[in-house]
Parts: sequence; structure tokens; C-alpha cells
Amino acid sequence: MAWTHKQLAIAVLMVVTGSLNTLSTKWADKLKSKGSDDGEERSFNHPFLQACSMFLGEILCLVAFKIILFYKRKRSGELEDVVPLIQGNQNFSPWIFLPPALCDMLATSTMYVGLNLTFASSFQMLRGAVIIFTGLLSVAFLDRVLKPTQWIGITFILGGLSIVGCSDFLFKPLDSIGVNKIITGDLLIVMAQIISATQMVYEEKFINKHNVPALQAVGWEGVFGFTTLALLMIPMYYIPAGPPFSDNPRGVIEDALDGFAQLNNNGILVIAFTGTIVSIAFFNFAGVSVTKELSATTRMVLDSVRTLIIWAVSLTLKWQEFNYLQILGFVVLIIGMCLYNNIIIVPTLERWGLLPSRRPRRDDIHPPSAVFAPPINQPADIVTVNSAVNQ
Repeated sequence: MAWTHKQLAIAVLMVVTGSLNTLSTKWADKLKSKGSDDGEERSFNHPFLQACSMFLGEILCLVAFKIILFYKRKRSGELEDVVPLIQGNQNFSPWIFLPPALCDMLATSTMYVGLNLTFASSFQMLRGAVIIFTGLLSVAFLDRVLKPTQWIGITFILGGLSIVGCSDFLFKPLDSIGVNKIITGDLLIVMAQIISATQMVYEEKFINKHNVPALQAVGWEGVFGFTTLALLMIPMYYIPAGPPFSDNPRGVIEDALDGFAQLNNNGILVIAFTGTIVSIAFFNFAGVSVTKELSATTRMVLDSVRTLIIWAVSLTLKWQEFNYLQILGFVVLIIGMCLYNNIIIVPTLERWGLLPSRRPRRDDIHPPSAVFAPPINQPADIVTVNSAVNQ
């Protein structure tokens, strides 16, 4: 069935804003500005401050939810197209979102530290590791039984991640970033996916049953994540940390005051920083709409498209050199994701008669993955959407 103009618009919005999120964050990392202490120009190396901007974007989703809910109650019948985005259970304690918000905070901060050390394209590809850890944790804590094709998919994903990692190690970067920094960044990104997978399993086990509207769930995680990280940046201001994790004149984990000074001294940096906030808000909104209007698997496919866009833009801006191993790694990753999520490859082989056709089960329709879909017969708009994966 052909997509409607509305479905095409939200699909494009998701791909564009999702790509802009990673690109704007990396752009900010590459910009230079004068700091607060020595007045010298240096790169904007403030991953925890950038993680706060991501949570601000999530909070905007809660603001959008409240606005839609308000106008729906005041002007019934005028917002029928977006009503499914606010339908769901309102009888829940917001504190259930504290644990996933803490996971989100830790994973996002770690990934932003890694992004500062490696390429934007590698950052996006390596986040595919979350499927491996989600699948393994689902077996351990959700009593899932993964099918043979899913195990094969995990194997392909592992192979794709290895190829991407090797490409970063073998090819000399264009800028002053050393190979050791790039490998450190890659490892930090992969390690962060363990935390993201933990968040997903927690959400599926303890939160999805509450049927909370997705925009509201994302917003509450943003509130808890922003509040916690903002408070933690106070002790971070005094705890020493050396390179490559810190590049501020005081040599501490995070010097937020230095970050604000750099923002104040460079208007372009403010645009890049604001781009992270706005893009993550629209990306989450578009992602929820895609899941509602189309499907969670469509959302996964679109999420893969933005990896290509990020890679292409990085090459155009000369943030990295052309690397054929990255193409190979990306292809292997996509094959693994398709096998794991039971889309394109397996259905095509079944349609051609090369594989026996099977009656779809729950895990066939909504396998545990980096993009959670709701249980069968549960509206897609009331599933908790993981924001760390949606950056």
C-alpha cells in the first residue's frame, strides 16, 4: 500500500531530524570558542552539557503532549489527527521513569564522550550493538526465546561492528585525532549500548504495562535525566579528569561554566547546540508518529537510512576520509538487523519458497530490538519509546 502524503512527511521528518541530531552534536564538538579562564580558543568538549541539551529536547516532548492534551480538552474534535498521540493511561507514578532516565543519562553521556573522540558515522553504526545486548538481556530477564534467524542476525551485527571498528583503526584520520582516541571513543559507544539495552529491558518489563503515551514517557525521562545530570555537574566541576575525557583548562570532568562561556563567545556554536535540542524533540515526535502511522519495523529501516546520510555528510564536510570498510560494515549491519527483526530477507525467502512459511508469532511481529513496538492489540502510541537510541 502506497504511503499517504502525511506518512511520507513524518518519515522524512524522522530521517532528517535524526540525522541532524548526530551531526549538530558532532558539529559542536568541532567548533572552537574562547573559554572562561584563559581566553584561548579551543574545541567545545563538554559531553555532559550536551547530554543535558538532549534531555531538554525530550522535555519539549512532554510540553507538546501537555499542549495537545489541553487543546483537545478545550476544543474537542479539532485535533483528531494527533489524538492517538495522547491516548493512554494517566494513572501512574512518574517515579517509574527514574531508573530508565538514569540509564539514559549514563548511556547518553558516555556516548557523547565517545562521539567527541571518533567519527559521527562510526558513532551511528556502532549504536547498532544495542540489538545484541537487548537480545541477550531479553533472554535472561524477559524469558525470551530467540529464533535461529535472530541468533544469525546477532552474529551478522557483531561482524558488522567488528568491521567498523577495524576501519577506524586501519585508516588514518584527517584531523589531529589520534588512532588511540578513536578506538577509545568506539569502545565507549559500544559499552554505552549495554546500559541502553538495560534501559529497554526495564521499560518492557516494568513500564509498558502501564500503557503510558509515548510522548509523555519520553518527556518524563527527560525531566528526570536533566534534573539528575544538572545536579551531578556540580561535583563534576571539582573532580579532576585528564585527556582524552576532559579538555577544559581546569582539568575537571565537566566545567559547565566554561561551556556556557564558549557558547556565549560563539554564535555558531549556539546554533549547533540548539540544533541538538530541537532535533531530538522533533525526532522523538516523528518517531512516535511513524510507529503509529506505519510500523516499528518501518521506523527501524528509516533509522538505518539516517546512518547513510550522516556518513555522506561527514564525507562532504571532510570530517573523515572515504573508507570502503565502513560501507562493508554498514551492509553487514543492515543484513543482521533485517534478520533479527524478521523483515525483508526472511519474508522474501519465504515468498520465493526458499524457506518454509511460518505463522507469525508475537516475537516475529515485535521482536526485542533497539526500537520497541507495543504488544499485540496495544496501540503503538502508548508504548514507551527509548530516547537514548533515538538520538
